[in-house]
Amino acid sequence: MGTWLKHDVITVVNTPLENVWNTWSDLDSMSLWMSWIESVKTVDEETNTLPDLTEWTLAANGFRFKWKAQITERVDKSKLKWKSIGGLPTEGSVVFESKSDQITTVNLTITYELPKMIARFMEENILGKMVTNELQANLDRFKELVEKNYKQDSSNEEY
Repeated sequence: MGTWLKHDVITVVNTPLENVWNTWSDLDSMSLWMSWIESVKTVDEETNTLPDLTEWTLAANGFRFKWKAQITERVDKSKLKWKSIGGLPTEGSVVFESKSDQITTVNLTITYELPKMIARFMEENILGKMVTNELQANLDRFKELVEKNYKQDSSNEEY
C-alpha cells in the first residue's frame, strides 16, 4: 500500500458556465493546456463495456505513465469525478460554479497514490508544492484558452 497525496487548485474564468463546461468536456484536447498530459483518448464505446472510459498518457521529466480512467460521476455543467482503472492510481474531481452570467469558478482536485518511499519526498514542501504549482499553471492555461475562445466566438457573432 502506498500513500495518497492530494492537490487542490482553483481559478475564476471570465466566461459563462456553458463555455467552460464545453471546453473541459472535450477531453481529447486536454493536452493543449495540461503540460504533463501527452494525450487523452476516449475509448471506443462500441467495444468497451465501461462507459466514459479514457486512456491517458502523462509524460514529464523523462517519465511516462499510461492509465485508463473512468468517469464515475457526471453532473452536467456542474461536476465530473473520475478514477483510474489499472496503471497509475489516481482519482479526482472538477467542480464548476457559475458566479454570474460571465464568471465561472473551476475547482480541480487530484489525488494519486505513490509508494511510501517516493511519497515522503512529495510530502516535503518542494516537490509537493511543485505538483500543485504545475496543476495551477495548467488550470490558468485552461482559463486563458476558454476566455480567448469565448472572445473570438463573441466577436464573430457581432458580424
